[in-house]
Amino acid sequence: MKPIIKTLSVRVRDKHAKQLRQWAFEVNQVWNAANAESAEFSWVGIPEVGFMNCGTSEFDLNNSLKGIRAERNMSIGAATVQSTIAQHAKSRKQFKKNKLNWRCSGGAKKALGWIPFKAAGVKWVNGCVRFCGKFFKVYDSYGLSQFELGTGCFSEDSRGRWYFNTTVKSKPILRQAAGGQVGIDLGLKTTATCSNGDSLARQDCYRNLEQKLGKAQRAKDKDRVKAIHAKIKNTRKDAIHKFTNKIVKENSLIIVGNVSSQKLAKTKMAKSVLDAGWFMLKTQLEYKSIATQGVFLEVNESYTTQTCSCCGLISANSPKGRTGLRIREWTCAECGTTHDRDINAAKNILALGHKRLAVGIPLL
Repeated sequence: MKPIIKTLSVRVRDKHAKQLRQWAFEVNQVWNAANAESAEFSWVGIPEVGFMNCGTSEFDLNNSLKGIRAERNMSIGAATVQSTIAQHAKSRKQFKKNKLNWRCSGGAKKALGWIPFKAAGVKWVNGCVRFCGKFFKVYDSYGLSQFELGTGCFSEDSRGRWYFNTTVKSKPILRQAAGGQVGIDLGLKTTATCSNGDSLARQDCYRNLEQKLGKAQRAKDKDRVKAIHAKIKNTRKDAIHKFTNKIVKENSLIIVGNVSSQKLAKTKMAKSVLDAGWFMLKTQLEYKSIATQGVFLEVNESYTTQTCSCCGLISANSPKGRTGLRIREWTCAECGTTHDRDINAAKNILALGHKRLAVGIPLL
């Protein structure tokens, strides 16, 4: 069975922060030097080829900056310099820009620490990560000794905590028995409702701490503000992880509506939409389904709330428009079936997923 690639992240002990901050400063210098070199050139459109960067390539940057370590007395390895330049070139190609944002090492616009590495640059030795001749103790919650460490990076969060992130190869989890199937409707009253009746209740992670956050912001207590934001993020992530673990464990086919948080974030419901964490939920369902040999699909959820999941018709009394948002239960005028609004939508989403699988088209 073909292995899958996973990314593992473990926290580095705080005593190593000083060394990592020094290396992050040097990485920023390399990034900015590459930025200065490529800033003189631009992207141009070429017929039948598309956009091409008529300027400094990754190969050229590596040649022009090969002496930067000696010139600036850097302690990072040559492989880290090459990884930084490679990421810079990749980002320029992705955004079709000759110049990216500068990486500041201080001030209000300080960039969070980032130190990339290649697979050959890190090793697991005696319970520590060895990198650039130094040993880093981590809170090993995955048992890293059983994996072959791949490419990755050291990264810093807003509170100054450092994490070791690496890719590893892992065998897919084999199901002991045939899994079920479920459709999921995403909403604001309830974050997620399944066709089988399971649901993820609205967490209000931000709303519950909004007053404390505002108080800390008015007091200009930056450390407290960062701590509250971290608590909001971790509370949301924990609730979604528990929900998605349960769904993936019980179901081998998962169908989700393609509700767009980006569009709804421009409305008056922005706070509730962003607090729901729909993107995180869908991302977790997707990669966890892949890891367990399951199937994850997104389908067009248009009219799934209005359509009766029994007869397939849109009756006169089904919830419609903004006024229909208050209707949580309704009875179909065509077949007389009483529906819970969200469960009915989830059942329709599951049915749409079956149609897409049967036809075999990539999009509805």
